[in-house]
Amino acid sequence: MAESSELRRQKVKKFEDFVEGRLKPDLVNAIAQRDKVFEQQKIFSDLKRNIQVLEKSGATSLRTRVNLGSEVYMQADVPDTRRVFVDIGLGFHVEFTWSEALDFISVREARLARQVEEYTHLIANIKAQIKLVLEGIRELLQLPPE
Repeated sequence: MAESSELRRQKVKKFEDFVEGRLKPDLVNAIAQRDKVFEQQKIFSDLKRNIQVLEKSGATSLRTRVNLGSEVYMQADVPDTRRVFVDIGLGFHVEFTWSEALDFISVREARLARQVEEYTHLIANIKAQIKLVLEGIRELLQLPPE
């Protein structure tokens, strides 16, 4: 009987190590990746809204404050707002007209929405795996289900 108790303890330890060493870090990483996608969605949403405001107002020039980093701002004059530079990734920026930028943003927003769905599905799967392993531990320890 003592051997089966020791074997059970070893199995529980393996399961706990798997949850702590693999599943929980995977969950934290997936949540962090999804949060990054949420940040990108906000950036593109803000850009879209700003372009739409410019279109609606018909403003072709603009005076604004620009964040230089570390919350340091300076005044900036934009002589022609009809063309915008959009970060397309990997440090590259492309000059677009308003309509071109809005088209690009729509495509990017759709891709980001798919990424959010994928990460949300991954997060749900990892949580389900954690729950399954914890149920296995509970059975090994012969504890009543919660």
